Amino acid sequence: MKSPFHRRRILEGPGSRREFLWRSGGGLGGLALASLLRQEGLLGSADPGAGDPALAHRPHHAPRARRVIQLFMAGAASHLDLFDFKEELVKRDGQKSDFGESVEAFQDGLGPWLKPVWEFQRYGQCGHPLSEVVADLAPVVDDIAFVHNLVGKTGIHSQATYLQSTGFQLPGFPGMGCWVSYGLGSENENLPAFVVLPDHRGFASNGPKNWDSAFLPGQHAGTMIFPGRETPIADLFPGSGGEFVTPTSEAAAHELLERLNEAHAASRSGDSRLEARIRSYELAARMQMAAPEALDLSREPDYLLDLYGIDRSTKVWPKEINAAEEMDCFGRKCMVARRLVERGVRFVQIWSGNDNGFPRRNWDSHEDIRRDHGPLARGFARGASALIQDLKQRGLLDDTIILWTTEFGRMPSSQGGKGRDHNPYCFTNWLAGGGIRGGVVCGESDPWGYKPLDRNHPTTVYDIHATMLHLLGIDHTQLTFRHNGVDRRLTDVHGEVIQGLVT
Repeated sequence: MKSPFHRRRILEGPGSRREFLWRSGGGLGGLALASLLRQEGLLGSADPGAGDPALAHRPHHAPRARRVIQLFMAGAASHLDLFDFKEELVKRDGQKSDFGESVEAFQDGLGPWLKPVWEFQRYGQCGHPLSEVVADLAPVVDDIAFVHNLVGKTGIHSQATYLQSTGFQLPGFPGMGCWVSYGLGSENENLPAFVVLPDHRGFASNGPKNWDSAFLPGQHAGTMIFPGRETPIADLFPGSGGEFVTPTSEAAAHELLERLNEAHAASRSGDSRLEARIRSYELAARMQMAAPEALDLSREPDYLLDLYGIDRSTKVWPKEINAAEEMDCFGRKCMVARRLVERGVRFVQIWSGNDNGFPRRNWDSHEDIRRDHGPLARGFARGASALIQDLKQRGLLDDTIILWTTEFGRMPSSQGGKGRDHNPYCFTNWLAGGGIRGGVVCGESDPWGYKPLDRNHPTTVYDIHATMLHLLGIDHTQLTFRHNGVDRRLTDVHGEVIQGLVT
């Protein structure tokens, strides 16, 4: 056993941070020890560039919110069949569509007008109409602000998903959660600042590039978690085939890694990737203790599990799309999101829908809106409603922003009789909590839900992002990172805070 004097000599000696990191304690336990000592000021000065860039950022003004939960409906959810009721479509259902202008459709989706496939009813004191398929949102509709005049730039899934996720249509830009992590840092050193809960069946368009850190330091990338799987976080613990690892071989591996790290760092003084990797190892060590507890739903009371629609059986879900499965899986992710944010995670992104073809398991309903949207909508509405109610009764909704989005909307005309084509010209977002004015509509669509009612003043994703950052205490024009000679930001050169959304 090493003496306290030996420990002090290591801390005060000339060795680099990386040398101590690999030689004291071994394995992830040593990494966690090194991280803890550094936080307590016992490691002295870090290497140049070793500090977390997020620490240089502080809120620009008093924040209304501290954290964000984003609900992303991958494949393009139909605003017309969920939230944005259009009486004109009911009156003219089946008549030849006439947009009054030339329309470029993604596919052959300019058939007759198609009324909402579900009945609508008004709910809450605000009287906002909701489709019967999302009627589970009725208890919280007075907490929600709807934006029905959002416009996109493209009808291509991958580009539109990038735009909503990163603020740009091309790959190579940080996800929204990465910017929040970079700007505010973490509230819990034992959990990531940015967590992503993908669809349980697979990734949406672009996959992990939607939450990649790109040119921001690597520690700000989203950490993927799959609630309900036997291994929710990949590689957090050694696999069953790791019995061949011995203390001797592990020490030898650490010594080799030390030499490689030193050689790498010596020739790349301005490269932060090694530092980011070391930080990820340190975080992984701390997560071995914190993450299992955060993801454990077994101690949640039955009434809450029921509220979220979580199934406690060992049922194996069928291959065909299934409303009970969607409720269980999306509700499980929503409950995990609540547990994560109450433990200090800054940004949680929940995905519904994947890009894995047929049978269709996403919102891209070209063939049959009722068949494809039905289970997904019931699942998300149950989980989202429970999430808002749960946060509210815990006093967390006041400083937690809920943002519901999708890459674009769907056309008011029909495709093949039962489906709808892509509509990048107008769609819906909604927000709740965290300084959001509930029970209002900020921006309306035209009588067909085809384009914004006021075409000169649409809402863009930049406005949504600017408003979210504003509520977090950040001036979106000041949150920048210099890359290739350009001061990049989430909102590019656009964006205005939507004053009607802010209380």
